Amino acid sequence: MRLTHWLLRTVLLLSLVVTGLHLDGEAAFAQAPQPAAEAQTQPAQTLPAQTQPAQTQPAQTQAAPVQAAPAEAPLANTGLDQALKDIDKAKNQLVSLQDRVKQNADNDDALVELAGQVDELGRGVIATSVSLRPRFDQIKSRLAELGEPPKDGQPPEAQIVTDERNALTAERSQINAVTGDAENLSIAITKLSNVITATRRQLFADTLFRRTEISASVFDDAASAFVEEASEFSQTLSSWITFVWKFKSLQLFAAIFLSLATALILLSGGYRLFGQYLRRDVNVEEPSYISRLAFAFWSTLIRTAALDVLLVTSLIFLDGFNVLRSDITPVIGALFGSIGLVYFVGRFVNAVFAPNDPSWRLVRLSNLGARSVGYCLIAMAVVNALDYLFGAVGEAMGSPLVLTVVRSLLAALIIGLILIAVSFGKPMLAKNGDPDAPGRRWPRGMAILLRVFGAGLILAALSGYVGLARFVATQLIITSAIVVTTYIGLLLGKAISRQDNFADTFLGRFLQNRFKLGDVAIDQVGLVVGLLIYAVALLTGIPLILLLWGFHVQDLQLLAYRLFTEVRLGGISISLLGIFTGILLFAGGYLATRWVQKWLDSNVMARSHVDLGVRNSVKTGIGYLGVGVAAIFGVSAAGIDLSNLALVASALSVGIGFGLQNIVSNFVSGLILLVERPFKVGDHVVSGTAEGIVKRISVRATEIETFRKQSIIVPNSDLINGLVGNWTHRNKLGRSEIPVSVSYEADPRKVMDILLELTAAVPLILRNPEPHVEFLRFGPYSLDFELRFFLADMGDGLTVRNNLRIEILKRFRAEGIEIPLPQSDLTIHRQANADAEKVLVRKPDEPEDEIAEDEAGKNEMVEEEQPVRQLRGKTADGKLKG
Repeated sequence: MRLTHWLLRTVLLLSLVVTGLHLDGEAAFAQAPQPAAEAQTQPAQTLPAQTQPAQTQPAQTQAAPVQAAPAEAPLANTGLDQALKDIDKAKNQLVSLQDRVKQNADNDDALVELAGQVDELGRGVIATSVSLRPRFDQIKSRLAELGEPPKDGQPPEAQIVTDERNALTAERSQINAVTGDAENLSIAITKLSNVITATRRQLFADTLFRRTEISASVFDDAASAFVEEASEFSQTLSSWITFVWKFKSLQLFAAIFLSLATALILLSGGYRLFGQYLRRDVNVEEPSYISRLAFAFWSTLIRTAALDVLLVTSLIFLDGFNVLRSDITPVIGALFGSIGLVYFVGRFVNAVFAPNDPSWRLVRLSNLGARSVGYCLIAMAVVNALDYLFGAVGEAMGSPLVLTVVRSLLAALIIGLILIAVSFGKPMLAKNGDPDAPGRRWPRGMAILLRVFGAGLILAALSGYVGLARFVATQLIITSAIVVTTYIGLLLGKAISRQDNFADTFLGRFLQNRFKLGDVAIDQVGLVVGLLIYAVALLTGIPLILLLWGFHVQDLQLLAYRLFTEVRLGGISISLLGIFTGILLFAGGYLATRWVQKWLDSNVMARSHVDLGVRNSVKTGIGYLGVGVAAIFGVSAAGIDLSNLALVASALSVGIGFGLQNIVSNFVSGLILLVERPFKVGDHVVSGTAEGIVKRISVRATEIETFRKQSIIVPNSDLINGLVGNWTHRNKLGRSEIPVSVSYEADPRKVMDILLELTAAVPLILRNPEPHVEFLRFGPYSLDFELRFFLADMGDGLTVRNNLRIEILKRFRAEGIEIPLPQSDLTIHRQANADAEKVLVRKPDEPEDEIAEDEAGKNEMVEEEQPVRQLRGKTADGKLKG
């Protein structure tokens, strides 16, 4: 870490010193040509002569009101004048662009630049048209307020009203005319953009399918041109090296040092962050599928990206210190590109084929097959890189076309021969699975495909379609490597997204230990990581493939701009950037709302000892308000016009009247409950068959938890329209009762005194209101009392009653007071005939003369269905019998 910091400081200091030397040494050169440069660039930025008065006019019209009367130049007129000038300027620019497109119809690079200018011009015209929309709406609204002019026979209106209506009508007509011109101009710009696209497409097809006659004279001319080009390039290169060594040695060493320092910083940072995925673990004999995919994808992507950054920064440093010349810069750029290409293919071969580590190999190849196929791929990449490098040299030296044709022809022939040679190899893994054993031949379809491609390249090149052969050869190597790498990234994302897979990875274990995540949380993180890997693979692979298939960087920039700013689906325009911004604003508003809720609840209301129900209502209200405001800001930032939702709202109103009325009723009822607060969180309520403690009040339903810990969800409309008992509405004070029964032999006064004495010993029972005992009734077999007392918190009732019952039972046993069991009198009448014996039963609450009869032959005894009964019977002689 200290070494990295020291390198950063050294790099910064050295760059400042070298920059200062460079500026001091070339100050005179930088100052002298400055006016000339301005004079050269100024005409390109100005308009034609016929548009110059239109440019100077705004300055005069803006300066005049400042000196004279500001009120005479309203803002609307100034905006309309500026729009007219912008439209005139855009028309002139369109004519100029049309001429330049015709002049550069055979130059793809120039057409790409012109396409960007045309697109920028179109956005400017649209912006000009949109800028007039607010003023047009103001005029429309004002005219609606003024109304129609009076008809014949009606009283005349004031002259000032007539003048204002006429002025607004004239201004509206001008705005309509400018808007119409802008629409016509926008259509013309779109047509020009389509013309550029069609021209480039045709130019690409013509270049690709251009045919060149191949003969012996072509090779003779190419040989002569090659000798001349080699000699010329050697002289150019030696003169450049001599110049750099004599005059730019300090800048050269500074650029080299900065490049190496950048490489060291990138390597150290890359290994610190991704070191686990940049090297194979030799101690693992059988690595997992995810480990092999992760190494193949990340090692190829990160190491190639690090080298590309190093090469690009090196080129920037060399060019920034004026070490390069205009004739050497494209050659150095091609050299760096060739190095990056070969290195990428080499990393791809090492990651996928793993010639020296069969356990990490992703394809079923033998060791010999993996090495042979890998060497062939690298050889084809080298051939393509050399062809690209020599092409850049030839372009810089102005070599003839015949040399380029022969060079590409040789490259296509070599690659075709390599493909045919590979098709006859035996690289497949042996049936016994031993990687060291002799391999098997390619599958028949794969071998035929390789031979077809190889023979096709050779035939296309020999037939004169050298451009087509070169293009196909490049795509076979580079595009295939990029596609396979992207596919490996997608497979890696899919594997990590599967359930319970991410926890077994190095990153998953680190996150789980660092943040103490559970199984469910780490699995959700794995799903997010998998999606991110999908995005990285696609955002890396697709642009590279498009670049290889003829797109330019400007095309990708324009495509990305249109994708993120304006996607048209029929007549609807969608901005992905606006939608993303709206989502971020909504997420930020949501998080801010949750923070305010938490802060207000824990710092304000908790310190103020606010009631729990009030705290819940305030939190809920702030939550709904914050989420609603965040949703409005998010929708507005996404570019969605809320006024356009009027039709949707009218349609929803019909649905609310029919199918959504219950939902709306519950919603409104929930708002009433939150505002009126007939009960709050923590109250003990009784609603229908539900009794328990209120746990949560939402806008749709209320959650009530019973004393058996069962959650009952009650719709809010039922609570508003039905009867709800609240034991703790205003306070938690409540009365509790304990029924007590004693035998008839007990003294009622003594029982009442004992109960009050036991109640007085319980501190939770209130003294005001005073506890008392009610003598309820004379029961059938007992004297019935009820002990009544008040508690400050009804939540303590169960505990207090339970303890009191225990104390009452102990005291009654100690005092000899009996708590009787339910009793029944049983009278048995015996007759002379035993078969006709009847059992007469008298219930406790019936007179003795009302008895139930039953035949003794059917039932020998009839018992009351009581849990415990004390039976007393009488024999025929009248004696009691237990």
